[in-house]
Parts: sequence; structure tokens; C-alpha cells
Amino acid sequence: MSELTNEIQRRRTFAIISHPDAGKTTLTEKLLLFGGAIHVAGAVKSNKIKKTATSDWMEIEKQRGISVATSVMGFDYDDYKINILDTPGHQDFAEDTYRTLTAVDSVIIVVDIAKGVEAQTRKLMEVCRMRKTPVMIFVNKMDRDGQDPFDLLDELEQELKIHVRPLSWPIEMGVKFKGVYNIYEQKLDLYTPSKQTITESVQIKDISSPELEKQIGDDLAKKLRADLELIEGVYPTFDVATYLKGDLAPVFFGSALNNFGVKELLDCFVRIAPSPRVVVAEERAVDPEKDPFSGFVFKIHANMDPNHRSCIAFLKICSGKFERNANYKHVRFDKMMKFSQATAFMAQKKETVDEAYAGDIIGLPDTGNFKIGDTLTSGESLHFKGLPSFSPEMFKYIENADPMKAKQLNKGIDQLMDEGVAQLFVNQFNGRKIIGTVGQLQFEVIQYRLLHEYGAQCKWEPIHLYKACWIESDAPEALENFKKRKYQYMALDKQGRDVFLADSAYVLQMAQQDFPDIRFHFSSEF
Repeated sequence: MSELTNEIQRRRTFAIISHPDAGKTTLTEKLLLFGGAIHVAGAVKSNKIKKTATSDWMEIEKQRGISVATSVMGFDYDDYKINILDTPGHQDFAEDTYRTLTAVDSVIIVVDIAKGVEAQTRKLMEVCRMRKTPVMIFVNKMDRDGQDPFDLLDELEQELKIHVRPLSWPIEMGVKFKGVYNIYEQKLDLYTPSKQTITESVQIKDISSPELEKQIGDDLAKKLRADLELIEGVYPTFDVATYLKGDLAPVFFGSALNNFGVKELLDCFVRIAPSPRVVVAEERAVDPEKDPFSGFVFKIHANMDPNHRSCIAFLKICSGKFERNANYKHVRFDKMMKFSQATAFMAQKKETVDEAYAGDIIGLPDTGNFKIGDTLTSGESLHFKGLPSFSPEMFKYIENADPMKAKQLNKGIDQLMDEGVAQLFVNQFNGRKIIGTVGQLQFEVIQYRLLHEYGAQCKWEPIHLYKACWIESDAPEALENFKKRKYQYMALDKQGRDVFLADSAYVLQMAQQDFPDIRFHFSSEF
């Protein structure tokens, strides 16, 4: 096996997704702890250790206790190189998460035993289903009371529209929680409430052995045997191929905060999860092991280091090997570029990398050369597709609150919009700038970051709009005619494309009826 093939096959790149508060960031930390990437988990709730979670490093995240930007963390575990993308769970940042899902090979979904499947999780699962991404489920917070595990499995199947197969099974829950039986490895893991990583494991290959009674008592042993028999009868046998096709989700139970069940999840995950897979570009399918270097930008982040006003473009490598200082083709500009400062991440700690392989995510310093969806290759013209921008649902005029800082404000808006935090439209009728977002929280984040990162103050003014939609037509006269008739409602987006700002559902419906030659798009990837 060549060195390239070997390096690519040991890569595991995945995202952790869930509803806010299901324990996603805590799980990420515990995984990093096992990889030796951090030595003390930022116990999010304790005030003794004044550390916040490693993956939440933006100032506003520390204050609010939520993740608003996807962070990337890489570490080695056993013989594997693991890249975790921790995504924001808050729905106002769903777009960032949708894009992140285009850059991973598999996904772990975290579900709270008490709350079950929530709306945000359902939406994200749709994206996984669309892309046939393999999914694993971690049922968290077993040390609290929640719903019956069998009821939860039914809910997972119905809500996420996927077959499930438990690979571990809980013994009691809440204050009575005793541990789990690990079906995948045929052993009993006993729970002792503590934040340390000690799990007492007893190998029990034969579930009918009296050793089980010795460990957990007669009643629980009887119940566990009945549960396991039911599982064997009701759920399909676990089959790795079906999991890899995205049709079957293995389920693990545990408590991330108490570090219980996390190692079992990780051990099974590295063994069965896919290494980087074939990616379909518009031109052809790209094979990670056979093809020369290629990759695409799925995210741009301004100010990763507040001392240097720098942007970083996150590049997912799709095939081959990236080498520092080699010449690569920037497909949209059709010109060669070289990168001496590519970095690998551990939340916001960065290290310069000399080489990286398919499946890795690297950061490229960006001085305005990149936008989301850009491709870099060894020379071929490839376009990777599937990085959507959705039509925003909330709109406000953005105005400068400090006339002395107009330059800072414009620069700040420019960089934050490149990041994909929100979308900017310039009204062609009065030249005013309109910001469109999918949630209220984004306006607060923009205002906060403009002030703290660019020293610019903005104020918001209400504007009544229903939808922004991109328009195009094969008939130039029809397009001109439409723009003349609707000139008060026409805007340009950051790429200079025509956008129609409809102020009500009725107006939009009438426009679609009256102008049959015009195509109206509600996401900007067309």
C-alpha cells in the first residue's frame, strides 16, 4: 500500500451535530481528551476552572455559552488521524452547519435522552440523507432521567427516517444509572459518577453467565437479558455496509459530561466510519487516493486572531496531497498560487503544516482571494458543487452610527459577509445596504463583532420584506422589463447578481405569474 493510500485511509473526518444543549460541545471535548489533544476539559459549568470549552473561542461564544462558528480540531488516536468539526446547534446559524456537512465523510448526532429528537436535528438529518452521509447516534445525559430507551429508538426511526441498531444498552438511568452493556464488544461497562476517565469494564461474552448477576444483581440481570433478546428480535443485525450507505444508524448510550460511554463510541467509530470518499465535481467524480490534489473552500472566518486583521479560508482536501509552497490553480481566477502559511487547527491554536492529505481541513490565509465554494487543484479545472446559500428570512437596513468610522464599517461588513454569516444586498433604488439573515441572533452577532473587531458602530433600521430571491432569464428584454417595472425592489448581492426583494407573499406570487420568462431562485446555488 502506498504512503498516500495509507495516509488517506487512516483519516476520519466527521461533524458532530445536535440541537442546542444536547451536549455536543462537551462530547467534542471528551473526544479531544482521549486523543490527548487537551489535558483538562473546560468543565463548562464549573467556576473553579476558569476555562471555557476548547472549541468555543470567540468572545461572544464565551459570554453566551453557545457555539456560533464551526470549529475544526484534528488529533491522532490509535493509528487514526481524526478531524472533528464542531458545529453551531443554534438554528440561527444553520447555514454554517449545512455548509460544514458538505466537508465531512460522516456524522455523529447527539440526542438528549430526556428531550429526544428536536426540530434542528431533523433538518440537519435531511441534509445527511440528501448526501447519503453515514450517521451514528450518541444518546447523552443517561445520568439524568429521560424517556424509555425503546421509545426513544422508535422516535429516532420516525423522526430521522433511518433504521437504528443499538450497539450499547443502558442499565437503568438517572440516579439509578448502573452503566451500559456494550453489545459491539460484548462487555459490561459499569458507571461510577465522576468526571475522570475511569470506566470499569467486565468482559461478558455469554450474556447468560452468572457473572452478570454478580455485577449488577438478579433483577437488573434479568431485565438486561430480556432487553437484549428483544433487541436481537426487533432490530436488524448490525451491518457495516448498510451503515456506510447511510441506511442504518448505530446507537450508543452514555453521559458525555461524566465521560461515560465516549471511549466506546470512539473505538467503534474509528473502526467502522468511512475514510475520505469519492467526491462528485461538476466535471467528473474525484477519487481521493488516485487523483492529484484538489479541494474546496467551505467556510471563511474573519479575525481568528484578534491581533491581526486576517481572514482564514477553510479548505477541505478532496483528493491527493497538499504540499506547502507548491503551485496550485485557483480555478475561479484561472491563475496559479502558492501557500507558505497553510495551517492545521486545534480550535484556535494553529500550526503551520508542510503537507496534508485528502480528508484533512487546512486554513489558508485569505486577503480577499477566496469566496465560499472556490476550488484549488493541481492544475485541472474542477468545480465542486453543493454549497448552498439560502434565501434569508429577516432583513434590516444597516446604517453607520459613527460618521468618523465609515471605512471600518465597510471593511467589517465586507469581511463578515464573505464569512457567510449573513447576506448583503444593495438596494438599486436608494443605494442603502440591507443585511439579510435566517435568525435574529445573527444581527446581534454582527453588531457585536463590528464593534469589538473593527471598532465600528452600526445601527439597524427596520425594513418590511418577505423574501429575497435571485432572478435570471434567457430573454434579456424580459429581464430589463422586469427590472424597470420593479426598480424600487431591485438589489444586487455581493457577487453583483440581480435580487428581487418582495415585500409580501402576494407580490411574489403575482410577479411569478406576470413574468413567466423570469426564473426565481430561493437559494443562490444555481
